[in-house]
Amino acid sequence: MHYLDVIVFTLYMAGVIGIGIRFLILNKGVDDYYVGGRKIGSVHIGLSVVATDVGGGFSIGLGGLGFIMGLAGSWMLFTGLIGAWLSAVLLIPRVKKMEETRKFFTFPQFLGSFYNPRVAFLAGIISAIGYLGFTSSQILAGAILAEATFIPHLDRQTALIIMGIIVIVYTAMGGIKAVIYTDTIQWIILMSGLVFIGIPVAFFAVGGLEGVREALPSEFFSLANIRWQQILNWGVTIIPIWFVGMTLYQRIYASRNKKQAQRAWFIAGLFEWPVMAFMGVLLGLFARVAITQGMFEYLGYGATGDIDAEMGLPLLLRTVLPVGLMGLMMAAYFSAIMSTADSCLMASSGNFLTDILSRWFRVPESHRKFLLVSQLLTLVLGVIALLLATQMPNVLELMLYSYAFMVSGLFVPVIGALFLKRASSTAAFWAMGLGGGTTITLIIGDWPLPLGLDPNIFGISLSLITFTIINFIKK
Repeated sequence: MHYLDVIVFTLYMAGVIGIGIRFLILNKGVDDYYVGGRKIGSVHIGLSVVATDVGGGFSIGLGGLGFIMGLAGSWMLFTGLIGAWLSAVLLIPRVKKMEETRKFFTFPQFLGSFYNPRVAFLAGIISAIGYLGFTSSQILAGAILAEATFIPHLDRQTALIIMGIIVIVYTAMGGIKAVIYTDTIQWIILMSGLVFIGIPVAFFAVGGLEGVREALPSEFFSLANIRWQQILNWGVTIIPIWFVGMTLYQRIYASRNKKQAQRAWFIAGLFEWPVMAFMGVLLGLFARVAITQGMFEYLGYGATGDIDAEMGLPLLLRTVLPVGLMGLMMAAYFSAIMSTADSCLMASSGNFLTDILSRWFRVPESHRKFLLVSQLLTLVLGVIALLLATQMPNVLELMLYSYAFMVSGLFVPVIGALFLKRASSTAAFWAMGLGGGTTITLIIGDWPLPLGLDPNIFGISLSLITFTIINFIKK
């Protein structure tokens, strides 16, 4: 990587750290740190939501899907569009109405208001662990990007440490305000970089439409190049996360009112699909063309079997972008990665402090002391996420596992809370424990499952059965 690119990238990262320092000074208490004072508008919220949900991890993962299967990989984020719009209609009105009389900071607090503190406690554990895993996936995405594009011979472990330190320090200092306002800037940078730099330059570098058609079979250009099981697995994992995601509840709480929150969710859904979905898979598809044409041979990658699919996109950018633009494009991708990593780390920190540790330890009454404890906890959890990232090889797999664990435990109790008049707390508790436990057991066991279905389908099915039976008995 040319020294000019390094300078561009370094200046950008220094600016991000500076924003964290600014909000470190401006934050007045826990309300500012976790929910942004509850006064943020729809544009900032909407761009922050899509930056958090898609982010760099899904961007790198989408590139991997485009590399493997072509345009059909875009269906993954179509489920995000459905989830965003459903939750805007069904969830947001209920949450904002309850906020008129209760000030929530976390998702488990909202869930506990329908059930009991024991349910909120278990929900906090599931959410905190899930978002810790998701933070790890973003740190890993940043490390893969750095390994493929930056200094020659930069190994994965060193890249993980560098990326982890930047994310941890910046998030611990600034809180949710720093996260949301920088998300807006970061998302604009990423979109501009992809539209005006990444996609056009890569397209012409591989020979335009003629070069793409010659290098790839026709199924890479078909939206039908996918099995129904894959769409079902994505749908069951991604759509429900819009009803149980702590990062999303934080942004609902941070919105000025119901209409502002709903508008933000509609904006986010459209950015997910078709905008980011097709941009991501297109770049992955171009990377597949590039390696077929031998463009990565100078880096030691001579055939598609020699490369991790998720490495294709960053290697493509490293190869085709000119000096100066390379640094700007890398800043764009690191922006997206940080947009997700910081939000997920904030979510995990909020869960641990508000929903778990507060049951055993007295929370400081002083706003300043509470803020300091929050920052220290965020720092500690960031280090744990970094250590977890060193043990996982695949970004998309780690993200979907984290989603699956949360969804299978939390989705059914949330639906019960929203649509049943008096759902049983006992039913919710056991549905959460058995649903999440089943999914994580099947993931760790890595057993072959019928029809190639995702472990989450079995976990959420058991959660629904458990909830229904116990709720009926209790009534």
